[in-house]
Amino acid sequence: MNETPETGWYAVRCIFRWRQPYDTYEERLTLWRADSFDEAMAMAEREAEEYVDDRPFEYLGLAQAYYLDNETIGSGTEIFSLLRDSDLDPEEYLDTFFDTGRERHGHIS
Repeated sequence: MNETPETGWYAVRCIFRWRQPYDTYEERLTLWRADSFDEAMAMAEREAEEYVDDRPFEYLGLAQAYYLDNETIGSGTEIFSLLRDSDLDPEEYLDTFFDTGRERHGHIS
């Protein structure tokens, strides 16, 4: 259990699959004021279920939280970080996880 001793801000990333087209996935970050990772994840997962209501999306049940240890939220505040071990060289790593050529950047309605 990932508890923190006090209330703080948490960014939670949830993963969705669009039903049409079937090969589109969305990574969505939301910001929550909570007392723990568990509470922030529960809040984000409830919101994720509401987000998919009446939309052609499905929530895939994956949520990852990040505790913002800075109380001041503003320009340049780090809101999410994920560390991953990999034996891939930098170019292969980026091509495998981030720059496959199939990403859509910007606002998607």
